[in-house]
Formats: sequence, C-alpha cells, structure tokens
Amino acid sequence: MGKGGGKGHTPVEAKDNLKSTQMMSVIDAIGEGPIEGPVKGLQSILVNKTPLTDTDGNPVIHGVTAVWRAGEQEQTPPEGFESSGAETALGVEVTKAKPVTRTITSANIDRLRVTFGVQSLVQTTSKGDRNPTSVRLLIQLQRNGNWVTEKDVTINGKTTSQFLASVILDNLPPRPFNIRMVRETADSTTDQLQNKTLWSSYTEIIDVKQCYPNTAIVGLQVDAEQFGGQQMTVNYHIRGRIIQVPSNYDPEKRTYSGIWDGSLKPAYSNNPAWCLWDMLTHPRYGMGKRLGAADVDKWALYAIGQYCDQTVPDGFGGTEPRMTFNAYLSQQRKAWDVLSDFCSAMRCMPVWNGQTLTFVQDRPSDVVWPYTNSDVVADNEGVGFRYSFSALKDRHTAVEVNYTDPQNGWQTSTELVEDPEAILRYGRNLLKMDAFGCTSRGQAHRAGLWVIKTELLETQTVDFTLGSQGLRHTPGDIIEICDNDYAGTMTGGRVLSIDAASRTLTLDREVTLPETGTPTVNLINGSGKPVSVAITAHPAPDRIQVSTLPDGVETYGVWGLSLPSLRRRLFRCVSIRENTDGTFAITAVQHVPEKEAIVDNGASFEPQSGTLNSVIPPAVQHLTVEVSAADGQYLAQAKWDTPRVVKGVRFSLRLTSGSGEDSRLVTTAITADTEHRFSGLPLGEYTLTVRAINSYGQQGEPATTTFRINAPAVPATIELTPGYFQITAVPRLAVYDPTVQFEFWFSETRITDIRQVETTARYLGTGLYWIAASINIKPGHDYYFYIRSVNTVGKSAFVEAVGQPSDDASGYLDFFKGEIGKTHLAQELWTQIDNGQLAPDLTEIRTSITDVSNEITQTVNKKLEDQSAAIQQIQKVQVDTNNNLNSMWAVKLQQMQDGRLYIAGIGAGIENTPDGMQSQVLLAADRIAMINPANGNTKPMFVGQGDQIFMNEVFLKYLTAPTITSGGNPPAFSLTPDGRLTAKNADISGSVNANSGALNNVTINQNCTIKGMLEATQVRGDFVKAVSKAFPKKVGTWGNTETPNGTVTVTISDDHNFDRQIIIPPIIFNGIAYDDPGSGNNPGGTRYTGYGFEVRKNGVLIASRETKGAIPGSYSAVIDMPSGGGSVTLEFKIFQKGNQGAGNITDCTVIVTKKAASGISIR
Repeated sequence: MGKGGGKGHTPVEAKDNLKSTQMMSVIDAIGEGPIEGPVKGLQSILVNKTPLTDTDGNPVIHGVTAVWRAGEQEQTPPEGFESSGAETALGVEVTKAKPVTRTITSANIDRLRVTFGVQSLVQTTSKGDRNPTSVRLLIQLQRNGNWVTEKDVTINGKTTSQFLASVILDNLPPRPFNIRMVRETADSTTDQLQNKTLWSSYTEIIDVKQCYPNTAIVGLQVDAEQFGGQQMTVNYHIRGRIIQVPSNYDPEKRTYSGIWDGSLKPAYSNNPAWCLWDMLTHPRYGMGKRLGAADVDKWALYAIGQYCDQTVPDGFGGTEPRMTFNAYLSQQRKAWDVLSDFCSAMRCMPVWNGQTLTFVQDRPSDVVWPYTNSDVVADNEGVGFRYSFSALKDRHTAVEVNYTDPQNGWQTSTELVEDPEAILRYGRNLLKMDAFGCTSRGQAHRAGLWVIKTELLETQTVDFTLGSQGLRHTPGDIIEICDNDYAGTMTGGRVLSIDAASRTLTLDREVTLPETGTPTVNLINGSGKPVSVAITAHPAPDRIQVSTLPDGVETYGVWGLSLPSLRRRLFRCVSIRENTDGTFAITAVQHVPEKEAIVDNGASFEPQSGTLNSVIPPAVQHLTVEVSAADGQYLAQAKWDTPRVVKGVRFSLRLTSGSGEDSRLVTTAITADTEHRFSGLPLGEYTLTVRAINSYGQQGEPATTTFRINAPAVPATIELTPGYFQITAVPRLAVYDPTVQFEFWFSETRITDIRQVETTARYLGTGLYWIAASINIKPGHDYYFYIRSVNTVGKSAFVEAVGQPSDDASGYLDFFKGEIGKTHLAQELWTQIDNGQLAPDLTEIRTSITDVSNEITQTVNKKLEDQSAAIQQIQKVQVDTNNNLNSMWAVKLQQMQDGRLYIAGIGAGIENTPDGMQSQVLLAADRIAMINPANGNTKPMFVGQGDQIFMNEVFLKYLTAPTITSGGNPPAFSLTPDGRLTAKNADISGSVNANSGALNNVTINQNCTIKGMLEATQVRGDFVKAVSKAFPKKVGTWGNTETPNGTVTVTISDDHNFDRQIIIPPIIFNGIAYDDPGSGNNPGGTRYTGYGFEVRKNGVLIASRETKGAIPGSYSAVIDMPSGGGSVTLEFKIFQKGNQGAGNITDCTVIVTKKAASGISIR
C-alpha cells in the first residue's frame, strides 16, 4: 500500500473436499478344510498387523465385514461376495489430445468396473487463492464400430492429492470389444491449474455365487479410506485342519483315557504325530493315494504322540507340551522332504520295516538284545566290532534356531543355544537350523540343545556282522554291545550250564567282579527278552550266582555283564543290510538315554567310561600342601591322589606366586609320584596347580590349591567362656588356616604396654584353645589373656581379651558339693556314729577334774618319706596372773608337702578379758563349708574360700555394703559407693525423683506433664499429619486419553486443644492442544481443552482457577485453624470446560501441623 491509501489481500486456500472412497472386497483361501477357525474371532484377523477388534470385542478398525467358511464339502457361499473380479492395473494419464483405449477379450465376464481420477485438482488465482475446479471425462464402448458414450463423468471440487472414482458398465457388447476414456476438458498449460487425469484400472466381474468346497476361506470387505495409500496386507490367526486323532484322545487336555482300540475320530489337534498321519493318509493333498492307512504304523505314532504331549519346563517358570506343530504347508514339495521335516520336529526318523512305514523316536527305550563277541562274525583281521567316531567339525557347540515367534508378531525369531563347556573344549562351531512347525521359544531351545547334546554325547558308530540266526532286532531298536576287547574285561559270552537249585550259572569264560558295588548280568528269558538280575556270589572265576533265575533261560544263551565301574554301551540300529553270503551287516550309533533329561529337564550328566582300557588321564584330587622350615629355609610338601590308576601317567606341577595381574611363575616340575617337595621358597602367597599327563600328551582335569609362607594373621576373635574358678579361651582366625596354632599368656592385671607381655604375664602354653583354671581365679574379678598366632614362619602380634569366671552362686554350691564330697573329712563327717561301740567308753569316763590347772594334750604323728602329718587335740583350763579362769578346746592338723606347711584347725574357748567375758569359735582352713547331711543331702549351705563366701539363700534384716553387684557378665544390677545405680530392668511402683540423667528407649504408658521446655531432635507422632488423594478421572475424548473430573474431600477434626495450620502444596492441572479438522462453517485449526478448579472451605468458595491447553494452572495455600473453631472440611473440584476432554492433574495433598513452632528458625 502507498501513502495515499489502498488495501491488502492475504491468499486464501479452500479446503480439500474430494476424498476417495473405495471398498476392497477379497476372498482369501486359508487352506484345506475343514478347519477349526479363527482363534479369537475377529481379533484373529489382522489388517496391516492390526487386529479388527480388541480383547473386549470393541472394533479397532471400522468399516470391515468378514465372513468365513470352515472348508466343508458342502458349504454355503459367503454372503456379500456374489461376484468374482479380476483387476487389471493401468495407471496411465488421460489427456484431451490422447484418449486411452483398451481391448477386453474375456468371454465370461458380466460387468466391467472402471477406476479413474485426478492426480490433483486445484486452481490458483493471480492473488494466490487456491480454489476448487472441475474436469470432465467420457467413458466409451465401441459398438458395431462406433464409439458410444456410456458414462459422462465430471469431477468437481478441490484436492491436493490423488482422488479416484469408479463406475460400472453393465450392458457390455460381444467380446472382444474396445473401451476408451476421453478427456473433454482442455489440458492445463500452467502450474496455476492442476487437473491431470488418469485411468487407474479396470476390473472384469463375473456374477457367480461360489461355495469353494473343501477350502477354508475368509471373505473381507474393507473401506480403503482407512489405509490411505498404504498397501493392505491381511493375516489370520487360525486353528487349522480338523484331522483324525485316536478315539480315546482329548486334544484340548492332551490326555488319553483307557486302552486305544485303534479307531479314530475327527478333531482339531496340533500334535505333530497326528498331523503327520493326516499328511500321509489323506487322499486329496497327502500321500493317501500311494499309502493306505494300513501301510502306516499308527501304533508307533500313538506312542510318539503321547511322548509329544508330555509336559516339560518351558524355561520361564511354567510348563508346556514337549512338542507341538503349527505350520502352513503352502508350497508343493517332495514327499520325502516333508516327511523328514515332520520327523525332525518329533526327534524321530521314518523307517520301512519291510511291511509298514514306521517311526523310530530318539527317546529312552528298553534294550532289545545284547550282542557279544560270541554273536558276531569276525573279519579277516579277527575283529568282530569296528568303531568309528564323528568328525570334530560335525560336533556343533552352538545352534541358532529359527522359529515362528508369537511374541514377535508371528515373525521369525532366532533362539541361540550354546554349550559353554563344549565351546571351551572344542571352540565355537555354529549350526543354523529351522525348527519346523515351532511357535514356542522353549521348544526351539530344546530342539537346538538336542542337536548339541546328540553330537557331543553320541559320537560313536559301530559296525558288525551277524549270521541269519543271530539277527534279533530291526532298525531303530536299542541294542547293547558287550565287547570284551573294547571293555578291557570279560563282559559277555554264552552260558555253558545252569544249576537251577542254587541259581548258579557256568559261563564260557572267567569274569572279574569288583569288590564293591552290585554287578548285574543280562540273561535271555523264554520270551526272547533280556532280563537284568543281580549277581549275589562269585563261587568260581567262571561261575556266578544270581538273585533270581529268569524263566526260560537256556544253555548256550547269551549273557552280558554290567559292572558298576563301566557304562552300559547302548546303540540304536540305523541300518541292516543283507550280504551275499547270507549274513547281515549292522550299523548302529551310540545311544545315551540320559540325553532326554538333559534336554527337557536341565539335568546334569557326567558320562561314565565304557572301558577299563582308558588312556584318558585321571583327574587330580585331594591336593594338599604342608609348609615346614629347615636350616633357615621354608619347604612346601605337596601331596595328591587320583580316582584311578593309569599306567604311564606323569604329573605336571605349576607353582605361581601372587594373584591376578601380579601373578608370576615360580617353578614347574614333572613327576611320576603323587607328592613333591618345593624348597627354598621365599615369603609370599602361592598357587599350586597339578594335572595328570599321559604318554600321548593328553592332560587330565587339574586341581588347584593356595597356601601362604608368611607369619600368621592375628586372631580375629577370641571367645571367653566363664567356668567355676576357670575361664576357657578359644581364638579364631578370619580365614581358617590348619597350619596355625596359638600362644596363650595370662595375667591378673592389665598390661598397658603390649611389648611387656612376655616379661610380665604368665605363659600358659600353645594350642588351639586353653582352659585357665585355678582356685585363685575368683568370681567378680577381671583376668587378662594375651594370645597370638604362631606357625612355622613366625608369630603374630598379641591380642588382648578380658574375662571373668562364672558368678553363678548356685552353680558354685553344686561345684563345692562335688569338691567337698571327695575329701576324707567330709566322708568321715557324713558317716554315722556307731552308738553301740561308743557306750562302753562312756561308762568308763568317771574322772572328775579337781585341779583347775590340769591340761590334756594328745598328739598323733605320722611320717612318710618327705611328707609328714600331725594331729593335735588340746583341752586346757588355766588361771592367769590376774587370777582369771580361761578354758579352751582345740584340734589342729598340719601336713608338710613339698616343703610347704598346710594347717587346718578348729578351736573353742571362753576367756575373761579386760572387756569382759569373751567366748569364740575359730576355724583355720583354705575352705570352710557347712553341710546338713539330713535326708542324704550333701550340698553345702555355705562355703567360704579365699576372700569369698558362697551361699544359696540369705535372709538379712539389715545390710550395709559399699558395693552391691548382681551375677552376670556384665552384671544386671550394681550399686557403687558413689551412689551410681545400674539396672538392666527396674520396676518401680512408687515415686521417682531425679535431678538429671538420661533415659533410653522409654515408654510412658499414661499421661505426662512437662512444665519446662521439651527439646527433641526427632519426634514421631501427631505433630504433623498428611493425606494424599487422587482426583477421579474418566475416559477422554480421544483413544487412550483421560480427563480429570470430580471432587476430593478432606476433613480435619478439631479434637485437641491447640491451634493448627493447614498447608496445601501446589496442585497442578492442565489441558492439551489438538487439531480440529473443521466441518461446515467451522474452518478448523488448533484447539485446546480447558479445565476449571474450585476450592471450598466448609461449603464456602475460597478459590477458583482455570486453565486452557498445555499451560498449567495451580493452587496452593496455607490456612489457619484456631483451636475450638470446629472441624474443617475442604472440597477440591476439577471440571471440564468445553465439549472435548483430555488433560492431567496432580494428586491433592493436605498437611496439618501444630501452629506453635518454638525452637525452629528459618533464614
């Protein structure tokens, strides 16, 4: 615009109003019928990998019609599919100058559908406005040489993308005829007009109702608008063919009832055995025209089917059938290839046994016959059994198994199966394979593991020749090979004679039986089956006695020996070939029955050797090292053994020091002995590895041990156990070392300088523990142990431990009871006095003391070598210089032992002292005890020993003591002279007055009044309480969205006499932005959902908020709640504003706290 005025214009673009609406109609042939049908109805039909309905049956893709037929012989045509069309794609541009012509030659068509349209349709003005426009097309047929317009079509509107339409021509001229499309509108010559037209396709339609007998079909009608320009794909999750299964079989539960009579019934099943039966016997699509039902061994398939249905762990904590089959056979292939694929899914192989096609499954089976050296025909070199082994390249250690994965949209996934131990031994040898018909990851894993274990465990093949009379098996049977040459001992032959009474057999050769274990022998019974019986005796080298004698055992019958030290050598026959001389050549592969448990149940299996002629070096076991010192050097003596002796074996020793990256080689050695000495070793930590090596350089399993040549570590812990006048000390190391012992030192006082232990403490001795016992070890006193570790290298530092003997008074009385009861004095005192013997003596005592100065003294002396003893009894009455009368009676005992005098005595006396008359009884002894032997009781009432007195029960009226201490270590109760009271558990029913102190873990059961200041670093209780609640929500406008809508109510009770504060943290809420496509007068564009938010206190509105779109709204507050004002109810309401709902809101949290907050400051 200029200065003088004017107006501006913004370009306007009209909305696109042309949309293609085409209905795709298709019939898919699912397969041979009849079938069970879709697994979950319309949810099992997936268009572009999207199911038509969800799990609740709600439509996910709208505008779809589906009709299916199971594939019966007589089935009705699908409704809505009364015609069949063949579309021919063209995609050519139609211009005014060049009409497009095509020739129709199909003779049987009834109608013709023509699809055409524009690439885009829009006209741009000089002002930049983009408006609708139109284009006109004529569809013409050539009738009798003239072009006749059948349809005159004008496309009017606006579109910036391709738009297609279609018309149907009914009255068609005789074939062949021409059809052309003519553009009437002039071609555009400028970019401002875009109206290119095209002929997309034509469809030849035949009106016919087809029922598709014996074909399972699904008819779909889908609105193509929902998929835009995408190419549409359809997949079906189907339970397949209804096949023939045993009449006693429940395919849903996979159970079998009763005995099968051989009859069959129709049912759906994914058991691979009966899927194979259907493929072999069906005359239409299978091999039924070549094989009849009688030509296939259904009894073998019955056993295989049961094996497939057994449940095994699925690898994820559950179980599943061992094998299932879920596959489409969609391509024509060679019958043998399909048969082999089926068998691979069941671990079996097809075998023609001369009469029927049977199947041999790789699973544990009974042995059909044992073959010995006496059964086979030796070749020119005298060899009966010839063995070969699989090549190393054929022993795979890892397998990639491809299978159909339901968790991956039914696409192919790969399961990697590895044997780590085999990879370490043989290297990584990868095999890639397809698990035929497998839709389970667990089954795929088992299939790969079965291949690995088969190739690693079953590596041997045997070939031998039998005469026509010796052939006792068919291909697939399990046979036992008792080859004396291979085993290195006699394991098979013929029975020469039978003693039925003693169950003793005479064999055709001498056998060697082990001293331990229970060997068994296989004998052939009257039915021609091998029976295993235990050998109970070995009366002669060529005679054995068995536990039971099978019925029908005959002379010259075959016997096979099974020894505990040898693995039974089982093989599965894979071929029998007849030679020109009437003999039969047998080929069999090794069979390991434990393989099933390994693959299906994860069992661990160590294969045992099948021969005593082993050249494999044995494993080293029981490796030990003992360190010693001699002439200032340290020696390490290593010893070991092996589980078996093998000739020519030497042992390789490798000694290293350090660990990890610091490890270095010290020395190596080779020896034929089972021990070796290393000398001159410096201090350090060592690792010794020993392994056996045979003459071929093969190495056995190694053994490794570690040892140290260092001073020992200090004791990590010392356990002190109190006893009666004793303490037991048991030190322990952090890591057990059998070469370490301990030195024990003892002291009655603590040694502050640990370096003075050896000069101050008393050395007790060396050992693993020590009991310090002495009458001088008194209860209630601390005693100190100083302990250090010692070995041949040196000694550790001392570790101190302090302890006390037991302070259990009752226990001490029982202890003294035993100690006192051992003494002669106690026994003499406990012996009753013989009154009859005493009476004559009493009658003779008639002497009266007339002289108060008389003194009676009796002394008895005994002496034995360097020991002496004396007993003196004194009875004295005397008058002192002050003319005071004193009387005394005493008995004294003394004994000299090792130059030391021991005295015991008791005296009683009455004296006239300056303070008055004094009577007393005095006792002199190491131990004083009072015993009441009434009723045979010998437990002392009290014992005094040393400075301590022990009593069982004491009743005192008054007790004055500076210190009172209870039993226990530490004591449960103590009172010290300074008034310090310690009690682990006190129950005080009266009042307690305290000026200061500390309380730990205290519970106040009733009310407590604190008049001063209460200061707490942590408080748990009702000082603060909080509640959090989520707002109600309902389903939003679009898809999986939600819209908050509803009220949250919180009530705070006024139930205590203090002011409160209500704190409401921020509540955040928001809507979303969305695109409105517009309609009618609504131009469309970006729109927003909105929400309102209100808060009411006791019904009164106190806050109102609102938000629109993604911009959040919020509310937070602090509200005072005075005491006595009544309870407060808060209502928080969120509601939708407008017709569209989709948004979010955080939870509502309300915190209530006591308003007074003294002691808290915030800056």
